[in-house]
Amino acid sequence: MLHLSNYLLSLYLRNYDSECARKLFDEIPERDVRTWTILISGLSRCGHHRMALDYFTDMQNEGMIAPNAFTLSSVLKCCVSVDSGLRLGKVIHGWVMRNGIDADVALKNAVLDLYAKFKMFDYVKTFFELMDDKDSTSWNIVMAGNLSKGEMEESLEFFRRLPVKSVSSWNTIVDGLLQHGFERSALELLYEMVKVGTSFDRVTFSISLALASSLKSLELGRQLHSQLLRIGINGDSFASTSLLDMYCKCGQMKKASVIFQELQLRYCQGSRDDLMAQTVGWSTMISGYVQHGMIKDALICFSSMIHEQLEVDLFTLTTIVTASANSALFELGQQIHARTLKSGHGQDVMLCSSMIDMYAKCGKLDDAWSFFRETRTKNIVLWSVMISSYAMHGWGKEAIELFELMQNEGIRPNEVSFVGILTGCSHAGLIEDGCKYFRMMTDVYGIRPGVEHFACMVDLFGRAGHLKEMKDFVYENGIFYLREVWKAYLSSCWLHKNVEMTNWVSKKLVELEALEGDDPYVLISNTYSANHVWEEAAKVRGLMQKREVRKVPGQSWI
Repeated sequence: MLHLSNYLLSLYLRNYDSECARKLFDEIPERDVRTWTILISGLSRCGHHRMALDYFTDMQNEGMIAPNAFTLSSVLKCCVSVDSGLRLGKVIHGWVMRNGIDADVALKNAVLDLYAKFKMFDYVKTFFELMDDKDSTSWNIVMAGNLSKGEMEESLEFFRRLPVKSVSSWNTIVDGLLQHGFERSALELLYEMVKVGTSFDRVTFSISLALASSLKSLELGRQLHSQLLRIGINGDSFASTSLLDMYCKCGQMKKASVIFQELQLRYCQGSRDDLMAQTVGWSTMISGYVQHGMIKDALICFSSMIHEQLEVDLFTLTTIVTASANSALFELGQQIHARTLKSGHGQDVMLCSSMIDMYAKCGKLDDAWSFFRETRTKNIVLWSVMISSYAMHGWGKEAIELFELMQNEGIRPNEVSFVGILTGCSHAGLIEDGCKYFRMMTDVYGIRPGVEHFACMVDLFGRAGHLKEMKDFVYENGIFYLREVWKAYLSSCWLHKNVEMTNWVSKKLVELEALEGDDPYVLISNTYSANHVWEEAAKVRGLMQKREVRKVPGQSWI
């Protein structure tokens, strides 16, 4: 009878029916260690970590049945996901040692993982060295810990020392390198993995497709797609959504649309995994359309998602608000604002920053300020967006007041904040203030100026007509190699109709091979034309034809 009860209990939990599982557990008169273990491990898999720990406490309080190694492994995994989990995990580890529990490698790995997840790296190193029997999981946990510290060289050296490199080991090192921005190193290891003959699993394909997305390497993505078709796991929801994301990131929206339609045909309403993948698929497709400026397609896709009565996640709402901002679709932005309030997402930081940006770009700066003021938790992201919103509208003094208020509130400005305040000073012609904040950024906050900060300063001098100071600034800071700086310089030459300076700047752009797109050509040509230097203007137009550079036609919102 107990055997049948245990079987039914595991069946409920495999189908994520924790409520029925708990009712059944309460009705079982005599439980053994397997009964407790099935419930605790099952609740852990369902994400009910605190509940699983409460049942473990009940098991201990009853004192009738001692947990086994598998029970303790499940409990330690739960500790990683709850508050005060480290303290509780240490207590359980101590209990195991005091009671002389015969810890197998799985239990030791659970202890190792506990300390790694809480970044107790000295404990991890010591415990790993004390382990008599280690498997590939043990090595992978330590390697993942090194990666989380950002120690790439040490992690690679550790990987080379692995006695057996399982597919999980390859996945860990490739994903770690990718997450820390070492895409090329990750790609080299991926090709090495293929060379040594280690078979890819679904996780490998997902990581590899994320790598192709990051590198925007369509060729790598196509190779992975063909492998998925060849080995027959292209129907896997996890792999398919990764494939969809890769084509979107690489700008292949037609191909992405085909993959998306195939996904829709495969989704089953009864599967929790498929429902989750379905939401991710819709979100990925909408995001892809927005990233590539296909706003109309994004809105059609979003409308279909609403019509299908699918759950709209936070990421999708943020994406649509961004689309509303970029296209100045004020009414749509207001509708999304109302939906966020109904769905309870109204205080998410990223969504709030997108809402402020949307109102500002739609010309509703008062609404942007009201939204900012009503947001309960204001972090550096929200302050920076609001400062940039004032700067965008040329309200330099208001941007300065807000920047000073942010500092008084104890919020430390970052690189983005300074781009906003320097832009505001530039648009309002506040040269002294701009120079003051540029010095503050480096001297007070120790922030190294980036391309955008330098471009803002060049623009600041240029708009005010201080072309000599602008030239001195470029050479004093050694930024004469930056294309963006010279393009900002060129805009100033056009603004002040300075032909002599235009000649000099255009030569610098040619030296840097920075004449990309139509903007530099048009600015140079227009400057010559405005000063009636028709011969030079004709030469620039001729150069555009020779290099097949086409001017984008002007458009009006009206």
